Amino acid sequence: MVEPHYLGWLAHENWEGASIHFGANPLRPQARNRTNDSIAKVRHLYLDLDHDGDLRLSALKASDRVPAPNAIVSTSLGRYQVLWRVADFSCQQQEAMLKNLALVFGGDPACTDCNRVLRLPGFLNQKYTPAPLATVEYLSDSTSHAEDFRLPNPEMNRELIRPPIGHANVPGKHSDSEDFEDVNPDPIRRLFGPLKPTGKHSHSESDWAWSLGELARGKDQLKLTRTLAERRAEKSNPVYYAQRTVDVASAWLWLTDGVPMADVITMLQVRRRFQIPDRLCSARAHEIAFTAQRMIARKKIA
Repeated sequence: MVEPHYLGWLAHENWEGASIHFGANPLRPQARNRTNDSIAKVRHLYLDLDHDGDLRLSALKASDRVPAPNAIVSTSLGRYQVLWRVADFSCQQQEAMLKNLALVFGGDPACTDCNRVLRLPGFLNQKYTPAPLATVEYLSDSTSHAEDFRLPNPEMNRELIRPPIGHANVPGKHSDSEDFEDVNPDPIRRLFGPLKPTGKHSHSESDWAWSLGELARGKDQLKLTRTLAERRAEKSNPVYYAQRTVDVASAWLWLTDGVPMADVITMLQVRRRFQIPDRLCSARAHEIAFTAQRMIARKKIA
């Protein structure tokens, strides 16, 4: 239990601009550094939802593959840190599970080390201006074990869950799908006219515009997917690239035609139900539909 005078000192430092964090796992007595070797015992699993947090948190809560979290820390608007109290995990087992959780539910892959620190509820998140207050929601007081997390094989599904459109894979680099957002914002020219020259990523922009145009003309999405995968055989996973390009383009067209979001999600699920495992198909459909919605909103603003 934290002494009141220590909490008072933390509050003062926080008010002065310091960020306050806590260790998800306790350190060994007399530990001087926060390294994996300094961890006394694994007590928590955690998941950092930095992008599309509300959507990804809803998918996690609806999943029967993981137990109910013990706590959900809201670090800022739409960003969450999810915690499970666990027992009988080694650091190696914990980090493997953290990577799988991040892969399946779209969490931050950098938040998968045993010595991670998280935001402490009740203090201001000084990363932003104005600084939001970190709050917590408690859902359970149970303790979970490895067998309670029934997640798919991470290697089997790695290519089905990639960073969403608009998020870079590597600092300073753009993902293949991020290129799509730079296409000419005028809807008619985007579908049928020339692309706005960018000098970079022109192949992906062309794929995006071509997919939109062909779908708008009523071409079959399965044939489009096969054709695009063949055209882009140099990709590390041409089928994944083609499926995602065609599906985001379809969602974009449906939404701009006034189709309700729930129906768009259902159509995306139905389309891929025989190609993608059920446990991933729903989360993928939600993510793609909301990605298309964000793209539309950004072009309206532009």
